[in-house]
Amino acid sequence: MNKTVFLFPGQGSQAVGMGKDIYNEFAFVRELFEMAEEITKNHLARLCFEGPMESLTQTVNLQPAVTCVNLSFLAILEKEGIFPDIVAGHSLGEYGALCSSGILSRQDTIRVVDVRGRLMHRESLRHQGAMHAIVGLDINEVQDIVDEAAGEGVVSIANHNTQNQIVITGSPNPVKKASEIATRKGAKSIALKVSGAWHSELIKGAEEDFNQFLNESEFHLPERPVVHNFTADISPSDPVQIRTIMRQQLCHPVKWYDSVCRLNEMGVINYAEVGPGKVLTGLVKKILPKNSSAALFNINSLKALESFVMEIR
Repeated sequence: MNKTVFLFPGQGSQAVGMGKDIYNEFAFVRELFEMAEEITKNHLARLCFEGPMESLTQTVNLQPAVTCVNLSFLAILEKEGIFPDIVAGHSLGEYGALCSSGILSRQDTIRVVDVRGRLMHRESLRHQGAMHAIVGLDINEVQDIVDEAAGEGVVSIANHNTQNQIVITGSPNPVKKASEIATRKGAKSIALKVSGAWHSELIKGAEEDFNQFLNESEFHLPERPVVHNFTADISPSDPVQIRTIMRQQLCHPVKWYDSVCRLNEMGVINYAEVGPGKVLTGLVKKILPKNSSAALFNINSLKALESFVMEIR
């Protein structure tokens, strides 16, 4: 039997109009949005379908909005009786994976990402931050550059996305210096449109409050394994340990490259990105061996979802 993984996208996959077709098609998706709007006291449907993009991209809005769309596509798949063997998500998207695995309920998933977004937004107002993607150098080369630039202030690795695509995060000046060094070494540097220095020490002030909220949230035994960002390995069976991993995820690097390598080792053949955009399948395509027989799917519209259902059955 071919193993299937559901991959859940996070920040950077948002687009105005995301989820509108399935919202119009399914009453239970509208009910899910209503539940999320009641929890967050935020007009998520309007943000998702009308924007503006500037408001949608603010992390306080983005985190519950993208998660609501992810969970909506997931709910349709579950109604169709389609479940993954393994799940994973990129940064924010890992909470969609926790829901798919049964570790968190839909309601608690929305509650957690709403609080996460508010706390990260709070810290971004306290500490100005920046994030740049460095393309063309490996993780060790980028780590050396980060170490060299660290004398200017806070700068570190945020995401190891592919072998040669690494996102750095921190205060604007040291991030800029690291980017300049990387450029001199032949890499390409791309400034990301984000509202804070995610996965860095600059949001560490959110950690204690977030941990307290996680402790008040009910974590269940996983029904299927999650490959976590923090460990790049499958979830422990102890919900308390999973809670700790999710606390650590907040300020530590996302090991996406290592996570996809782990999924490949586990024999995954079908990689289905469940949610808006095509970011994760694009990364997976770059990570998997050239001779891989894996199939990649984007479940980001009603048409794509129907096509996947027909293909997978």
